[in-house]
Parts: sequence; structure tokens; C-alpha cells
Amino acid sequence: MTAHGPVAPLWLCAACSAPWSCPTRRQQLLHEYATTPAALALYLSSYYVAASQDISWAPAGTLHRRFLGWLP
Repeated sequence: MTAHGPVAPLWLCAACSAPWSCPTRRQQLLHEYATTPAALALYLSSYYVAASQDISWAPAGTLHRRFLGWLP
């Protein structure tokens, strides 16, 4: 378990207060899902959907880049 988990409804990192997913968590996720990148995309998509409901005022493109746009 990581300390860099999301804190809703603002979706900030619990450990460093950066917008989730923070750089540390991104690196952890890339390592954890190195052999299953499609599973990582699905995992992050579920967070994207939840965050889009909590942060409904944010432009969809911004949230997409934040949750999925950094994937290789």
C-alpha cells in the first residue's frame, strides 16, 4: 500500500498534496503495472470517472490529461 493515494473530493495526494496522481504515484503505478499496461489504463479510468463526478467544474481535457494522458 502506498501513502500516495487520492483524497477525494479534490483528488489530491494524501502524502504530498499534489494533484493526484502525483509524480511519485505515477512512477509506482508504472512499476506495478509494467507487464499489464491495459490493466493500468482501466484502473486509472475508474479514478477518472469518479474524479469527473467530484470535480465536475474542471474541463474534461484537463482531467483526462491528469488521470490518463501521462500513460506511455
